[in-house]
Amino acid sequence: MKVLIAEDDAVSSLVLAARIRKMDHEVLVTEDGQQAWEVFQRERPRLVITDLMMPEVNGLELCRRIRGDDGKAYTYIILLTALSSKATFYEGMEAGADDFVTKPLDTDGLQARLRVAERTINLQREVTQLQGLLPICAYCKNIRDDRNEWQPLERFVGQKTETSFSHTLCPECDTK
Repeated sequence: MKVLIAEDDAVSSLVLAARIRKMDHEVLVTEDGQQAWEVFQRERPRLVITDLMMPEVNGLELCRRIRGDDGKAYTYIILLTALSSKATFYEGMEAGADDFVTKPLDTDGLQARLRVAERTINLQREVTQLQGLLPICAYCKNIRDDRNEWQPLERFVGQKTETSFSHTLCPECDTK
């Protein structure tokens, strides 16, 4: 899995990256939230570990930007901080973080959190695939919508998109 790290402390960043690489993940390292945002937009990692307090764009703002992004794939966000107050925790969760890790970093705890992140990302991928399936009648081609009602394909597509249909006959049907 591709993991983006946003950490302004060089030593912490190196240690964190080394630990995550040992867990067989690809690591992208950035020095601040603005750089992390730019890398995120380009690389689309599924997991972001961000320090809370950084120059330029802090971890909370990075969370908000990621959650406000219209990307289709879910990004799991872990906030990393030396602060452990309830207010900081709630503020991080409100900004869109999925998990919260305090410094100094516990390697076993980090590994467990990464497994949870992988499970969450895999479940999200499955849900997205299932949402993409359309129940369609093999005979009449009507589609069952989210209200469990059947409707013609043209109406369903017209309601979900800006597509309109013009009816004609293909050469094979025209000869029949």
